[in-house]
Amino acid sequence: MRRTRVAVAVLAVAIAVLGPLAATRAPAAAAQIVRIDSLSPTRSSVFIDSPAMGRTVQVQVLHPASGGARPAYYLLDGLDPGVGQSTWTNATDAEEFFRSKNVNVVLPVGGQASYYTDWQQDDPRFGRYKWETFLTRELPPLIDENFDGNGVNAIGGLSMGGTAAFVLAARNPHLYKAIAGYSACPDTGLATGGVMFSIANRGGNPINMWGAPGTDAWAEHDPSLLAERLRGKTIYLSTGTGVPGPHEAEIKPQLAENIFLGGPVEVGINTCVIAFERRLRSLAIPARIDYSPVGTHSWSYWQDTLHASWPTIGSAIGA
Repeated sequence: MRRTRVAVAVLAVAIAVLGPLAATRAPAAAAQIVRIDSLSPTRSSVFIDSPAMGRTVQVQVLHPASGGARPAYYLLDGLDPGVGQSTWTNATDAEEFFRSKNVNVVLPVGGQASYYTDWQQDDPRFGRYKWETFLTRELPPLIDENFDGNGVNAIGGLSMGGTAAFVLAARNPHLYKAIAGYSACPDTGLATGGVMFSIANRGGNPINMWGAPGTDAWAEHDPSLLAERLRGKTIYLSTGTGVPGPHEAEIKPQLAENIFLGGPVEVGINTCVIAFERRLRSLAIPARIDYSPVGTHSWSYWQDTLHASWPTIGSAIGA
């Protein structure tokens, strides 16, 4: 228990561095595609008018060059998403890797420190965050209609995005057949301090998300408490230990950050994944957990685990 508290405390500090109702209502406006820009034969940028978000939201889709029905893999970014594109396409070989795969890889753009959830209140720093509604209700039918989707979905993400993937899957179990988390903590109760600190560190008010910790809203977004809803789904999680590994032998500008920040963060993630695996085992829910004896909280390892996870996730959705 003491080891868990210490590790989660390390994780919290490390991440921080990094009118009256009418009698009847008119039907809610449906989300609509504003335009689709073809970036290459296998990559498109889609701009969607989202009533939930109150603005136009960009997602990018990696897709086969040819037609034919296919599933979708919703792949979420981390705390500080890429500008103009997902960091998955900016920092990894995801575009090349998926080019030969029969799947739509859906990459939301934006959502800094959002946890890809519906916030209770608009935030002075971030504005309106209604990511759960956008990702689970507004977006899927548009993707399927315009990119030959067959209605079969998986969801995954790294760090914040991996936590969000498990939250969204637990709250919308009908929508996803598989879930993946790369260096992600699916136990939001265990990681409460880290979650709140990470939002505050980016200038947001964490109380605007799910209210004060310990309330029903936090419990309703805790995959550990909602783990029974994950039964029957394919589950993949990966984590390192924070110990420098082969990618720390590479000369790159991020090396010091990966070691001195990414190392401690991964220590906390590792402890969380162990706790979440125990929770799943207590319910006899199977999962594939990739524990690496080394590895920091950094993109080179997430590229590796994206590759390693695909036989598990791809086979679950028939890709």
